[in-house]
Amino acid sequence: MATITAADVNKLRTITGAGMMDCKKALVESDGDFDLAIENLRKKGQKVAANRSDRESTEGAAIAIVNTDKTEGVVITLNCETDFVGKNEGFVKLATDLANLALQFDSKEAFLAADFNGITVAEKLIEQTGVIGEKIEIATFEKLKGAFVGSYIHAGNKIATLVALSANVNGAEEASRNVAMQAAAMNPIALNEDGVDADIIAKEIEIAKDVLRQEGKPEAMIENIAKGKLGRFFKDNTLVNQDYIKDGSMSVANYIKSVDANLTVTGFKRAALG
Repeated sequence: MATITAADVNKLRTITGAGMMDCKKALVESDGDFDLAIENLRKKGQKVAANRSDRESTEGAAIAIVNTDKTEGVVITLNCETDFVGKNEGFVKLATDLANLALQFDSKEAFLAADFNGITVAEKLIEQTGVIGEKIEIATFEKLKGAFVGSYIHAGNKIATLVALSANVNGAEEASRNVAMQAAAMNPIALNEDGVDADIIAKEIEIAKDVLRQEGKPEAMIENIAKGKLGRFFKDNTLVNQDYIKDGSMSVANYIKSVDANLTVTGFKRAALG
């Protein structure tokens, strides 16, 4: 029987992030074999993950990261079950570390299969489920590329956004962050009217028709009036047409043109908990 020292336990705790007693038990069960102890902790995580698979993981941390060239960004949410865990410094650091790794991949599947300190990301999530005792998962994975990409993370890591601009001009950093804040606050459904799903447009037209009929408008006029009301819907719900939250006298599109006459917003991504 190997002698398990406090230093051994602390070393395993540093490697895995598991609790002291869990680490000691794993080392005892493995007779001091670190690799086997780590495997035992991961197996514990798998068991806990299975037991908690039906639990809702609506808390956690939303993280947006941009590469050094400002041409590509990723936004992820590392979800857990409770706000207490989601606010934990170690949990937020793990989410940030995972987001930095996610920058290297274009799909969630490839990211989950990637190496993270000797195990895959998917295995790390299982391991942490066992360590924390809550369902842990990557609920959102979104990439965005552009001539200039900026990011914003709302206080408390509840919402994270990315915005792509058409050019890297003077002022692009501040402008992209301001529009990313807009996207976080106003939750647009699309970049512009061209990006709104046809089913949503059809539904809005039908709602407008019902209201117009209740108002007694002539049936022959209802179709055209209803389509005309789409302008207000697009203004309220598409990013570039929304009133700019820092200056309601202009739209987001006009704000961007005030930075540079030829500048446009080419895309955005938004991730939120809950």
